[in-house]
Amino acid sequence: MALRTIRNLAFGVLIGMPAALAGASASAADESKPREPVIMVSGEGQSAVAPDMAVLNLAVVKQAKTAREALDENNKAMASVLAALKKGGIADKDLQTSGFSVQPQYNYPQNTDGQPKPPELIGYQVSNGLTVRVRDLGELGGIIDQAVTLGINQGGDIQFTNDKPEAVIEAARKDAVAAAIKKAKTLTEAAGVKLGRIIEISENNVRPLPQPAYRAAMMKEASDASVPVQGGENTYNVTVNVTFALEQ
Repeated sequence: MALRTIRNLAFGVLIGMPAALAGASASAADESKPREPVIMVSGEGQSAVAPDMAVLNLAVVKQAKTAREALDENNKAMASVLAALKKGGIADKDLQTSGFSVQPQYNYPQNTDGQPKPPELIGYQVSNGLTVRVRDLGELGGIIDQAVTLGINQGGDIQFTNDKPEAVIEAARKDAVAAAIKKAKTLTEAAGVKLGRIIEISENNVRPLPQPAYRAAMMKEASDASVPVQGGENTYNVTVNVTFALEQ
């Protein structure tokens, strides 16, 4: 019984060896086969559009002797700001609390005798941040002015953006691919070879690039506002990497 098992095992090894040798031969053939010549290029495309939305970062900061007093004052001011924004047409979905903190405030006495002195608690500071999406840029200056009047005393960062930039990004993509094809043709013609099919295309992250350009219409809208603002243009930049085959 044992002898039969040994014979079967030996027979299986003999059968498996040709298959293994065939696989190794195929792999060696693939390695010896010359690689397909290719050319890899990148192209950039840009497309600009006027912003149709602004994102404001505002905050109410209040200080008082106790945390309770600071919180009450902050709540009162922020409630007034929110009510005014909603009354002015800002939707609930465009209002978002972006940060809230309660921090003790200390006074650090100067050391006149060379001995360290412990800090003195002098009160508390409450900060409540608010992110506001303004979809009517003609109202932006007035919104900032009113918010400050009602209690906003920190922040003010403005980011001009676009609600739906897909069409602009698509135009930038087309320009990027066209630029890559043009570059590849220039390189192959200079090298005396013929450009073949596209093997691979990849895209880098789309980057919005704010440009210091202003439109007359935007300036007119801002001139009627309490706080002068200008939106300029947003430029979206797309980079693509394209690999082409080279025909022999």
